[in-house]
Amino acid sequence: MGQDQTKQQIEKGLHLYQSNQTEKALRVWMRVLEKSADPAGRFRVLGCLITAHAEMGRYKDMLKFAVVQIDTARELEDPDYLTESYLNLARSNEKLCEFQKTISYCKTCLNMQGTTVSLQLNGQVSLSMGNAFLGLSIFQKALECFEKALRYAHNNDDKMLECRVCCSLGNFYTQIKDYEKALFFPCKAAELVNDYGKGWSLKYRAMSQYHMAVAYRKLGRLADAMDCCEESMKIALQHGDRPLQALCLLCFADIHRSRKDVQTAFPRYDSSMSIMTEIGNRLGLIQVLLGVTKCWMIQKELDKALESIEKAQELSEGLGNKLGLLKLHCLCERIYRTKGQQRELRDHVVKFHECVEEMELYCGMCGESIGEKNNQLQALPCSHFFHLK
Repeated sequence: MGQDQTKQQIEKGLHLYQSNQTEKALRVWMRVLEKSADPAGRFRVLGCLITAHAEMGRYKDMLKFAVVQIDTARELEDPDYLTESYLNLARSNEKLCEFQKTISYCKTCLNMQGTTVSLQLNGQVSLSMGNAFLGLSIFQKALECFEKALRYAHNNDDKMLECRVCCSLGNFYTQIKDYEKALFFPCKAAELVNDYGKGWSLKYRAMSQYHMAVAYRKLGRLADAMDCCEESMKIALQHGDRPLQALCLLCFADIHRSRKDVQTAFPRYDSSMSIMTEIGNRLGLIQVLLGVTKCWMIQKELDKALESIEKAQELSEGLGNKLGLLKLHCLCERIYRTKGQQRELRDHVVKFHECVEEMELYCGMCGESIGEKNNQLQALPCSHFFHLK
C-alpha cells in the first residue's frame, strides 16, 4: 500500500469513526497498519488507533499501540514524531493509573524539544502530568502543571486544550473542597464548548457536563446535578464511551446516596464498579468503594463498611493515592468511634494527621487543614494555597 492509498484509507477510517461506526473504522485502520509501507502513514494510523482505544476505555490496547508508535517514530528519526509518541505513552499510563510512569514519560517529552509541533504539544504534556500528580495527591505540583497547561492553551489559542484543563481544574478543586471553583471551571469549559465547539467531538460537552454534575452534587444542588449527569450519560451511551459511562453511573449513585436513597444507589455503584474493573480505572474504583462504604454506614452495617474500606485501602496504597487513604482513615475513625473501639480509633486519628502532613494540606495563614469542609481557597503564584477568609 503506497503513500496516497494509505492517506485515503486513513481518511475513510476517520469518516467511519466520526459517524459512530467504530468497529468498521478500526478494521480499516488495522488493514492500513498491516499493509502500508509508508512509515509516516503508519505513524498517523497508530495515532488514530490510540485515540479510538482511549475513548472506548481499552487502555491496555492503547498502551500496546503507543509502544509500536514509538518504534515507528524512531524509524522516522524526527523529534516531533518521537515527542508525540512519548506523549501517547504517558497518556496510556495515566489512563491505567500508572502515575509515576506518566510523570517520567512527560518529563522525557519536555526534554526532547523538537520544533514548533513539540512546543504545541507541551500544553498537553503539562495536562497529563498534572492529572498524574493529582492521582498521587501531590496538589501543589498538580496545580503548577495545570496552570502551565492553561498558559500554553492561551498562548496557542487552543480552546480544546483549555476546555480539558478547565475540567481537570474542576476535579482538582473538588478534591480539596473548594466547591465554588469546582463548579466555576467546568462551567467555563461548557462555555468554551458553546462558543467554539461546533466542529468538536461531543465528548467535550459530555466531559464538562459530568464535572458540573459532580460540583452541583457537592453543593447540594441535586436536581441540577441530575440534569447535567443525564446529559453527559446520553452522549456517553451514543458514543460507546465506557470510561465516561462508568463516571456518570458513579455520579448517579452519589446523588441517590445524598438523597439517602441507598437502595437506588447500590445497583448504580455495582454497574460503575464493573466498568471501572473492565477498563482498569483503579482511581475510579476507590471512589466507588468510598461511596459504597458510606451507604453501608447509612444502613448501620459497619462490618460491611469495613470490608469495602479494606479493598479501597489496598487500591489506594497500590496507586500511591494519599487522598484516598486520608478519606478512608476518616471513615474508619467514625466507625470505630461508633463501635467504641478506642485503640483502633486512636490509630486512625494518628494516620489521618500523618496524611494531612504528607500532603501539606494545611493553610499557611491560619494553620487549619484544607479539604476537611467546603472552603474558598486562594492559590499563590508558587501554587501554595490558603483559605480565602
